Amino acid sequence: MKEKVDLQRLPKHIAVIMDGNGRWAKKQGAARVFGHKSAIKAVRDVTEGSAEIGVEFLTLYAFSTENWSRPKAEVNALMRLLISTIRSEISTLMDNDIKLGTIGDTESLPKRCQNELKEAMEITSGNQGMTLFLALSYSGRWDIANAAKALAREVKNGSVKLDEVNEEVFANYLNTSGVPDPELLIRTSGEQRISNFLLWQMAYTEFFITDTLWPDFRKEDLYKAIVSYQNRERRFGMISEQVNS
Repeated sequence: MKEKVDLQRLPKHIAVIMDGNGRWAKKQGAARVFGHKSAIKAVRDVTEGSAEIGVEFLTLYAFSTENWSRPKAEVNALMRLLISTIRSEISTLMDNDIKLGTIGDTESLPKRCQNELKEAMEITSGNQGMTLFLALSYSGRWDIANAAKALAREVKNGSVKLDEVNEEVFANYLNTSGVPDPELLIRTSGEQRISNFLLWQMAYTEFFITDTLWPDFRKEDLYKAIVSYQNRERRFGMISEQVNS
C-alpha cells in the first residue's frame, strides 16, 4: 500500500481514535489492560509510518475526559502505562525526528504523568520532523467551552472587540491553535462516531473507519487509509465543477 500513496498529496494532519483495546483483550481471554499494553506496537507503527512518509501532524486520542469514569483499577493501570510508554518511546521519537506535544486538561493527570510528559517534550523540542500530539484528558466540548471562556475574558477586558470575533479568531483559543485542522480521521474497531474528539476542528475532515481493532493496526492499515483519502473529492460545500476549475 505504501507504493500507492501519493507523497505530493498527503494530509498535513491525521487524527486517530484508537479504539478496540478492550475487545481485543477479551478475544484473547485477557484483562482489558492487556489490550492497552498490546496497543503500544500500533502506536509506534502509526507514528513511525506517518513520520516516514512526511505527515506533518499526528494526533492520537489517548485518554478522554469521559475515560475518568472507567473503573479505578483500569484508570490507574492506564496512567502507569502512560508513564512507562513515554519513557520507553523517547528513543523512537528522537530516531524519527518527532516532536511531542499534548492537548487536553493535562493538569488533571497524576503528577508523575505530567512530569514525564514535560521531560519528553523538552527532550524532543528541537526535533524538526513531524509533531505528535497526545490528546490526554481531552474532549471537544471541553476544548470549545474553554476557548469560549478565554475569548469572553479578552472581550471583557477590551483586548478583543466583539465585532472582531469570527471563526478564525475563535480557533486561536482552542488547544490546537496554530495547527491545521485534521484532513483525515482514522477510527478503528468499526465504531461510527467521533466520541467528543476535535469537534470544532473536524468540520470538513474525511473519515476512514476500519473494523480492525487498534492493537492489530499497522503501517499498511495507515497507508490504506491515506490512499482512501487521496481518492476522494473534497468540495467544502462547493460543487465538483468549482473544485476542478
